[in-house]
Amino acid sequence: MKQSCIFLFFLILVTSCDFVPKDVPNAQELLRKELHAIDWSKVDDYPSYESCDTIKDVEKSKECFFDKFEFETYTILRNDSLVKISTIDSVQFQVILTSKNELHFKTEKVNEKLMPKFMLDSIMNHHKNSFSKIQPATKRGIPVTTQFDLNLSLRVSSD
Repeated sequence: MKQSCIFLFFLILVTSCDFVPKDVPNAQELLRKELHAIDWSKVDDYPSYESCDTIKDVEKSKECFFDKFEFETYTILRNDSLVKISTIDSVQFQVILTSKNELHFKTEKVNEKLMPKFMLDSIMNHHKNSFSKIQPATKRGIPVTTQFDLNLSLRVSSD
């Protein structure tokens, strides 16, 4: 009985103790694997206005943001005295929204020969504080800088 108790004790001791050293994962290697697993070309949450925050559907929230952003951009161009909006059919901006809520505009295309691209850039960058407060896009809960193209049609059809 005594021998079986001692044997049982050693058996439990041997099986419960970990005598084989295990490889501890390297923190840098884990970080590298995780960074490769993340799709950096997409964000978890798109930029948003406060009025669009209540929308739970991702696509509808994205649509709400772009609709309001286009409207505000159109309003700024329409109200600026240097822009002759009646002579411009459309304009394409490259917009950068930084993680710190800073907007930057770069005109990609404009169909107006009388207004150079750099002039529209300076007008939009001058009025960037006129936009409502925009929440930046997030990736894994962290604000990130996003870049997108904004195609704005300025002609109102008179049908």
